[in-house]
Amino acid sequence: MGAGGRMSVPPSQRKQESGSMKRVPISKPPFTLSEIKKAIPPHCFQRSLIRSFSYLVYDFILVSIFYYVATTYFHNLPQPLSFVAWPIYWTLQGSVLTGVWVIAHECGHHAFSDYQWIDDTVGLILHSSLLVPYFSWKYSHRRHHSNTGSLERDEVFVPKKRSSIRWWAKYLNNPPGRFVTVTIQLTLGWPLYLAFNVAGRPYEGLACHYNPYGPIYNDRERLQIYISDVGVLAVTYGLYRLVLAKGLAWVICVYGVPLLIVNAFLVMITYLQHTHPALPHYDSSEWDWLRGALATVDRDYGILNKVFHNITDTHVAHHLFSTMPHYHAMEATKAIKPILGEYYSFDGTPVYKAIFREAKECIYVEPDEGEQSSKGVFWFRNKI
Repeated sequence: MGAGGRMSVPPSQRKQESGSMKRVPISKPPFTLSEIKKAIPPHCFQRSLIRSFSYLVYDFILVSIFYYVATTYFHNLPQPLSFVAWPIYWTLQGSVLTGVWVIAHECGHHAFSDYQWIDDTVGLILHSSLLVPYFSWKYSHRRHHSNTGSLERDEVFVPKKRSSIRWWAKYLNNPPGRFVTVTIQLTLGWPLYLAFNVAGRPYEGLACHYNPYGPIYNDRERLQIYISDVGVLAVTYGLYRLVLAKGLAWVICVYGVPLLIVNAFLVMITYLQHTHPALPHYDSSEWDWLRGALATVDRDYGILNKVFHNITDTHVAHHLFSTMPHYHAMEATKAIKPILGEYYSFDGTPVYKAIFREAKECIYVEPDEGEQSSKGVFWFRNKI
């Protein structure tokens, strides 16, 4: 795949789809995970506690500066300027806090330090401060990494088969309908997933990230789900006290709106990492871990790549080696590209265009007609 939204494989292997985009290979790769790992410099797998904390401190400094400027000076601005200043603050603060979210995500993968207790402590504090149940999501996300691309066992953004499409989908398959769908997805998608497993793997009963006895978790994990709930409740209580002290409007402006932006970025990033017309999904007859891990795509968010600690443009490497620290992921990605060849996926389409394109092109999945050799391989379709 090259920049500008072009995915390329030899024409003899895959037919061209969706204009200039071509499907990635679905045959078993001619390399192994160990061969990929050997191509990466060994130091890329080394975690540094000091270096990891340095990125977190840098993010906290920016968060503190934005908070100080907003709470110290904005109330003195005349109304026309304040109407401009607050959206700027929300965008900047939400973007940097997304980077904090990514560091907490690294803690869940044991990529922050060599000490699991430090990773879990830091991750619990950071994710709880963003109203995320740390251990709950850590365990469900780990299962996503273990089952990426599997129609039966993947945890999130599991595409529907054509037979499962609801009757109202055809009424949303137009520009206004897609705008409404994407808006709901970006604003409500994350809390709906945590609370009701919307867009997640089907489970018997209510699959809720706050329920220690829900079907997502096993008996060994239930105590830590309680701890996650306590963390979220503690931050919620702190916000309640802030509302009493500062007022609801103050809390919404300083914390609430940036949190909405964090949630929107999180959904956009993960959706675009796993949703693309050129990426396959597999049923149990075809799926294996390596092909599933390679059924992801790196994206280009411009300057936000650095703000988000490169979770956006190194996601393929992250799925192959999830304990690798983010500050080595760019070097690792460059090292594995020659090994992966056509199996490496990158799309440089601007993300504001890509999310609406994917909402249009990726409605459901089904196998190719007449291709008996790949009946277990499913591709996105949009014709309802």
